[in-house]
Amino acid sequence: MDPKERINELSEILKQANYQYYVLDDPQMPDFEYDRLLRELEELEAIHPEWIQPDSPTQRVGGEAVSQFEKVTHPVPLMSLQDVFSLEELNDFLGKILAAFPGISFSVEPKIDGLSVALEYIDGKFVRGATRGDGQVGEDVTENLKTIRSIPMVLANAPAHLIVRGEVFMPKKSFEKLNQQQEVEEKPLFANPRNAAAGSLRQLDPKIAAKRGLDIYIFNIQQAEGVSFTSHQESLEYLKALKFKVIPHKNLASVQSIDQEILSINENRELLTCDIDGAVVKVDDLALREQLGSTAKFPRWAAAYKYPPEIKPTVVEDIVVQVGRTGVLTPKAVVRPVRLAGTTVTNATLHNQDFIRERDIRIGDTVLIRKAGEIIPEILEVDLAKRPQNSVPYFLPETCPVCGAPVVQDPEGAFLRCTGAECPAQLSRNIAHFVSRDAMDIDGLGSSIVDALISRGLVHSPADIYDLSLEDISSLWKSGTTAAKKLLAAIEQSKTRDVSRLIYGLGIRQVGAKTGKILAAAFGSLDSLMAASQEELTQIPDIGAITAQSIYSWFRQEQSIHMIRRLREQGVNFASQRQVTDSRFAGKTFVLTGALTKFTREEASEKIELLGGKTSGSVSKKTSFVIVGENAGSKERKARELGIPILSEDDFLAMLG
Repeated sequence: MDPKERINELSEILKQANYQYYVLDDPQMPDFEYDRLLRELEELEAIHPEWIQPDSPTQRVGGEAVSQFEKVTHPVPLMSLQDVFSLEELNDFLGKILAAFPGISFSVEPKIDGLSVALEYIDGKFVRGATRGDGQVGEDVTENLKTIRSIPMVLANAPAHLIVRGEVFMPKKSFEKLNQQQEVEEKPLFANPRNAAAGSLRQLDPKIAAKRGLDIYIFNIQQAEGVSFTSHQESLEYLKALKFKVIPHKNLASVQSIDQEILSINENRELLTCDIDGAVVKVDDLALREQLGSTAKFPRWAAAYKYPPEIKPTVVEDIVVQVGRTGVLTPKAVVRPVRLAGTTVTNATLHNQDFIRERDIRIGDTVLIRKAGEIIPEILEVDLAKRPQNSVPYFLPETCPVCGAPVVQDPEGAFLRCTGAECPAQLSRNIAHFVSRDAMDIDGLGSSIVDALISRGLVHSPADIYDLSLEDISSLWKSGTTAAKKLLAAIEQSKTRDVSRLIYGLGIRQVGAKTGKILAAAFGSLDSLMAASQEELTQIPDIGAITAQSIYSWFRQEQSIHMIRRLREQGVNFASQRQVTDSRFAGKTFVLTGALTKFTREEASEKIELLGGKTSGSVSKKTSFVIVGENAGSKERKARELGIPILSEDDFLAMLG
């Protein structure tokens, strides 16, 4: 087949598969087959870039990063709705309309807890997407919206100019996956899917937004040139025919049936893929909407019923402690089952020891619990009048409930952390850190391979990586032994890495890649570092008392000793290969900025460190030199303001001799 014809054919096949998966929620193509066809399309487009279409499935990863979002004035304002907080208030709203216009129907829809946007199409092509903002002016987030696979890039038989409104949200599964990744990377967790969706949609780099798994429900036509409708229901059917993912809805006429539907939505909200915070009731007849009009803030033909946060009593039957991927101990209350916001709740978060102490929560207590905007319900207060006489205060354990290693207070917060180097709860994260680029740099050990090794029981410690055989791992790839041999070669090569990388890869708290280099240069070997006292450690520049305590304690843990012994047996290098033989840069701090052309920043940093100097990411009065490349920017300006010597790449090479 002609390559251009094949590109067009693959695009159509994959677009249909995307529509079935993301809009209809009815996948027809196996994931493997989809990946195979997508790879074929990518290869053909790489050979023939002139035939890449803007709506090609390969173009969903997002465009270039922007420095800021452009402002967009909405041709049709994106109005907000009047909130009502009780059925009585809602029925009063409905009653006034029905008294004037008896027999009319209303559309009842779940109120998605997300971020409202407008999508604009010209001649059927998606040209712009903007956030609601204040309803009049929003922000252009077109490139981020392109990463949402349920948004069609091209519409068949569409009006010449079409603007639709929808709600961007983060599905519950995507939210859980994102927070798991945040935990692994030791970043703050998102409180709820709405915050996560808003943060993702406003990422300056669309490639980040593309990884967040956002979705959208379309719920209104703002403008449709040359097309008219008599009812909201008719307009939604039209949107569905254009292959938009349309909000679930029902058309109802009586106040009683509307009340029942609102309660039903609340009771069944756990069946939805996304969070909701209420239900929306709208007059269906579009001409009647025009007649009812709007106030300065809200339309008179719609209202948003907000579900009140339910608060119910229950009993704390137990407190269990979970250990996260980064070693943080998180207490959880096991409570007597209670129905909240449409789900049966059996546990509630307790956050940390401070939270438990402040509320004095004990096993056996009767507590008030709520679920409002959070994935895991929270205890509000204890009913002291119902406290059992034999209850005792609860304290988190002093050793890890998973591996038995001592736990320590996190110096940066109110959390306790497990110190076990081989703790099973932290294994995935510890291995990912050990093999990372700045540590042992083992290419091919991605998260999916690491998880597969753990699930098969092949690794129980980072040291077990060096025990893997061809037979163990060949079945992990479709390509069989080729990829396996490549990984084993990378693992073997990592044994020769400088000990500074190993020190960083061990995952000792407070020890980053730069600190690993400082320690390797100061002690020369891992054995010397292990033998160092806390006093000796604090004498090293940039090693404070907290870091010294963390290093000293880590090397004296039973699991740490076991892992070091295993690494030694496997022949991993324990010596520094970066001894400072020329200290011409001793006491000097360099800052590198701009695009360097004669060497990478890593190469320049290594040369500086081998000559006794160090590098920093920011310019201050303590900076000795600033090395500038092309488009250096603010760091160069600040250096000039402070009178700090500025070096070109040639100047730096001359200093190196």
